[in-house]
This record gives sequence, structure tokens and C-alpha cells, in this order.
Amino acid sequence: MKRNIYSELIRWKENPSHKPLVLLGARQVGKTYIVKKFGTTEFKNMVYVNCHNNTFVTNLFSDFNIERIIYQLEQAYEQKIVTGKTLLFFDEIQEVANGIPALKYFCEDKRELHVIVAGSLLGISLREEESYPVGKVDDLRMYPMTYDEFLLANGREMLAEAVRRLDWNSMALHHDTLVEYLRQYYFTGGMPEAVSTWLEDHDAAKTRQVQRSILSTYNRDMGKHTKTEVTRIRMVWNSIPAQLAKENKKFVYKDVKKGGRAAEFEKAIQWLVDAGLVYRVTRVAKPEEPLKFYAEDSFFKIYMLDHGLLACMSGARSREMLLGMEVFSEFKGAFTENFVLSQIKSLELHDEMDKNIFYYSKDNSSMEVDFVVQTRDRVVPTEVKAEENVRAKSLRTFITEDFSDLKLKGLRTSMKPYIDQEWMENIPLYATEAYFKDTGLGTDL
Repeated sequence: MKRNIYSELIRWKENPSHKPLVLLGARQVGKTYIVKKFGTTEFKNMVYVNCHNNTFVTNLFSDFNIERIIYQLEQAYEQKIVTGKTLLFFDEIQEVANGIPALKYFCEDKRELHVIVAGSLLGISLREEESYPVGKVDDLRMYPMTYDEFLLANGREMLAEAVRRLDWNSMALHHDTLVEYLRQYYFTGGMPEAVSTWLEDHDAAKTRQVQRSILSTYNRDMGKHTKTEVTRIRMVWNSIPAQLAKENKKFVYKDVKKGGRAAEFEKAIQWLVDAGLVYRVTRVAKPEEPLKFYAEDSFFKIYMLDHGLLACMSGARSREMLLGMEVFSEFKGAFTENFVLSQIKSLELHDEMDKNIFYYSKDNSSMEVDFVVQTRDRVVPTEVKAEENVRAKSLRTFITEDFSDLKLKGLRTSMKPYIDQEWMENIPLYATEAYFKDTGLGTDL
């Protein structure tokens, strides 16, 4: 399957100043697949080293003599490692001692060699006893498949291109088709195995089973990586569907456990964030740049990394999701908000671009702007609508009254086609990622 991140890998390969590349992401988002495809396509040969349960690598990094390491790899894998022609790929790097610190020496002593390591976000962050080679590596973040990648997987290259180019006329002509694929994407989500299973024969039961298997893997990880916090982590994780089904989606500790408090669950939430399983969206007091200056960390919303997994975890019936329009507004639009956030998050490829997505609300008021996003070009207040009923009272008040002096222009995502109303643009939901990419999210801010 084609993935947008491939072009980033090409850019890294062609950069004469490249450093070893660390590819991070939650489990099962497709890291191994895409690097293997990249290595076999773009290089003469690839040496693939899976560090999971691999006795050979146990003492490979006993010291950081890069020439010795390369020699032993050549002997073990019976391949020459040639600068400019070979990709050296360490998978599940978090499983081997000193694998991550060794990247510093690959950078200093053999920088011209193309080295990629992949691992889970959580596994790497847990190796606290090892120093991370700050400044000696390039980093890249991988997410579940986006909507345009789903179109490509379905063989709809022309439709995907129209969406990417923000060709509003073409999108309007093919609106019903794009909505049908969006409905399917709501069901499958963006986990590659779930998508590929769906594409085989459109069997909803098989696809759901894959999603359940992924959720079980995550659940096992919760027990594997922590002892005292495992119960609290699972409590927070299991509360997410109910948290998102509320009209006000602000995270409430008491909805996790009666009498629950921040001190009890903050570590559990951070574990889920570090693992890449959830996104934490903080409230912002005002929409001025840089937004981080005005973040109110005690107020936040939590979303899942994948709306398909959210649907599975929620027990949403496959039939209702795949037929009719109810899926877009079900659970008070929870799936749609999660979908919109996942499309925006997919553009945050590097650590320095993280945390540019916030939300806004007023105390003692129902007024809320779903997302406030800082891009290269401007701040984009964003209201998410799940259907064609698009009254945007909160957004209008936010832009034309409360912060009129900032001359902001809003965004509304909905089922309606593109329209520019001067103070706000409406775009169809399926153009979310392309719109934010066009405004400069995903580039250096």
C-alpha cells in the first residue's frame, strides 16, 4: 500500500547531510512494511535486523566500534554493507541494549551510511537508563493511514489527487463517491492490517476481528510495560469512548472512577500519550501565536489514535456504520472529531511540530471551538460538523466578536461542499488533511 511518508524517506535518503533516522510510531501503523519497501526499492540491498528475540544482537552493541559492528553484521547476514548502496535497518530497536545510544557513533563515525531504526514510541521512551542521541539523529513520526491513503489503497488515484490538490470542483462532482469511501474509512480506520483485510472481500466481521486483535495487543502492552499503573492505565483507556460521547468532551477524572483525581490518573494518561495510543488536546486561553504560551494544561480532551479502533472499542455496529449517514453524527459526532484530529495529526511528522493543536472553550458557557491549530501561515479556529446541519454559532462568536481584533479566518468541516464566507471557509470532511497541509502544517513552523 502507498504511504505518504515514503516521500519523506526519499527526501532523507537524498539529503547529503542525513543522520541515522529514527522512525517512531504506535504499534502496527506500518513502520516495518514501509521501510522494507523503501529499502528493497531504493537501494541495491538492505540488511534487515529484527532485534526482537534475536540472540545475535544481544551483545552487538557491547561497545560502539562501528567498524566491528558492521563487520559482524556482514558475517551474520552474508551481505556486504556498502555506503550509498545499502540500507541498514534495525527493527524493534528498543528490544536491544545500547541500540539507541549506538546511533550517535553511526552519525559521528559512519554518517554517510544510510541507517534506519524503527521502534514503538513507548519502548524507546522507557529506556530511561540510556541516553538518547539528541542532535545525532533525524526523527520521523508515522501514523495510521489517512483518508487519501485509503483512497489509494482502493485504487482511486485520481480521486486522491483531486483531494490533495484541493480541486473543489472535482470533489463536488464526485461528492457521493467520496462520502461512500469516507463511510468505509470510518469503519476500517487507518490501521493497515484492518484496511487490507477490508479490501480483500469487504468482510466486516473479519475486519472487526483484526481491530479486536490490535486492541488486545495494546492491552497486553499495558501489562508488559508497567506494574503499579496497569490498572489505572486500563481504566483511563476504557473510559475514552464514554468521555468522547459527551456533549462537552473535556476529560473528566470522575468519569474514570468515582472521586477520581488528577494525581491518581495523570501518570496513566501520560503513559498512553507516550505509547502513541491517545492524543491529548489542551485548552488554549486565547488564539494568539505561539499558542503554547496560552495553553491551560489542566483542561484537555483525549482522543484515540484511530477512529476505527474507537468504533470497535465502542461496540458500534458494523451495519449501521456502513449504511446510511448516522455514522457521521453518532455518539454526538465523536467519530467525526476523532477523524478530523487524526487527519491533522498525521502532518506532525517531527517532534518540533508536535503540540500545535489545541481547543478553546469558555468557563460556564456552552461555547466551544473544537480545534485551534497553529500552522506556518496562521492560526486556524476549526469547528467540526458531522452532517449538513452546519450552524456555527460558537465559531462565528469566537471570530467576529470575542477575538475580532485578531482578524482570524475560521474553518468548518462538514458534509457540505467548499464555500468561502469571508470570515470562514467550509470544506468537506474528506479534505481535512489536504487543507491543513496547504496551510503549512507539516512544514517547518
